[in-house]
Amino acid sequence: MTNATPAPQARSLHTDLPGPRSRDLMARKEAAVARGVGTTMTVFADHADRGVLVDVDGNSFVDLGSGIAVTSVGGAAPRVVEAVRAQLDRFTHTCFMVTPYDAYVEVCEKLNQLTPGSFPKKSALFTSGAEAVENAVKVARHHTGRPAVVVLDHAYHGRTNLTMAMTGKVVPYKDGFGPFAPEVYRVPGSYPLRDGLSGEQAARRTVEQIARMVGPDHVACVVVEPIQGEGGFIVPADGFLPAVVDWCRANGIVFVADEVQTGFARTGAWFASELFGIEPDVVATAKGIAGGLPLSGVTGRAEIMDSAGSGRLGGTYGGNPLACAAALAAIETYQAEGLVERARAIEDFLLTRLRAAAEHDPRIGDVRGRGAMIAVELVDPATGDPDAALTNQVAARARSQGVITLTCGTYGNVLRFLPPLTISLPLLGEGIDTVLASLAEIGAAA
Repeated sequence: MTNATPAPQARSLHTDLPGPRSRDLMARKEAAVARGVGTTMTVFADHADRGVLVDVDGNSFVDLGSGIAVTSVGGAAPRVVEAVRAQLDRFTHTCFMVTPYDAYVEVCEKLNQLTPGSFPKKSALFTSGAEAVENAVKVARHHTGRPAVVVLDHAYHGRTNLTMAMTGKVVPYKDGFGPFAPEVYRVPGSYPLRDGLSGEQAARRTVEQIARMVGPDHVACVVVEPIQGEGGFIVPADGFLPAVVDWCRANGIVFVADEVQTGFARTGAWFASELFGIEPDVVATAKGIAGGLPLSGVTGRAEIMDSAGSGRLGGTYGGNPLACAAALAAIETYQAEGLVERARAIEDFLLTRLRAAAEHDPRIGDVRGRGAMIAVELVDPATGDPDAALTNQVAARARSQGVITLTCGTYGNVLRFLPPLTISLPLLGEGIDTVLASLAEIGAAA
């Protein structure tokens, strides 16, 4: 199927799951692909469009994952597809560090314009979110001349050696892969459901622990996801982030916002930092930046980004021309189709549905998130303890009914919803209703 043939926006199952073609492909995957590369779904994709993904057996699924917040403009956004096709006719690669090209510069100009902060900025492009975070740390260390990196409990920053050290959850991300990079320190952040602290109280605890454990003069940067992603879609209490930013500024520490999952309209703002009234010194981006093509960026204060001299930042594939073309088209799509506002409408829709369900089901311990980045945390109603087993059962049942459903959280007890911003509200409602019905059915079976 080509982009010119839109997929019907409906859930439709024609075979058992997985179907015969998916079963054959899974057997080939097991024989050829390293076991460590797991899959959430047991079906194989054939094509995607707006809010649906169709597998190789013709089954159509409601997409509540967007490839983990990547295909925010849809799985085959027309502007993105056409821009990549046009770039293919020109060239696929030159390496910007050898022979530069205009699209790389234009993407950097867009990032400098769109990221929070009224100060002069510069950007550099890379390939993955983890690579962006690593380079954000590099420029912070070079700028400050300090070694230490501070991250928060429940953080997820990637799977490279440095970013594994920065990531909180051991299994599956870190177990058996050490030793990890040194000079990474973890401190508590703000988790309103579980710590009961105000933003100011949580920030005081955070900065006091940094001062005791590391010492401000030793810290190059504090790296924070404005809303934590893999850690459980944790929204910090009001006042937490501004207080931490103020403390960093007072101590000459670079504040880095990891906006890999929260960026590009996902939270109902171009970047989640805007929701909390903060202007990071450096912002790391990826995922939703390029409509599904691999691209990431680091954008920051010009004096920080320029602290590393010529030749000290880069990578062979960083800012690949196809990905840059896709990014420019994706940004145009966000703007032309009003997808920032669309994310806010999705937020209102999801929070209304999920909070209504929570009133009648004490296993829903919390409903939280912003924009099209919404989650429910499932708990034991008697104790409030995380219920990972229930979460996995609900997700599995919803998937079997044709809804792509993801989980997350340090304790494995969070259902997360990351629909494409182009999904229709009726289709989104069908997907959420299926998830909630799965939760109710499991309760009835118990």
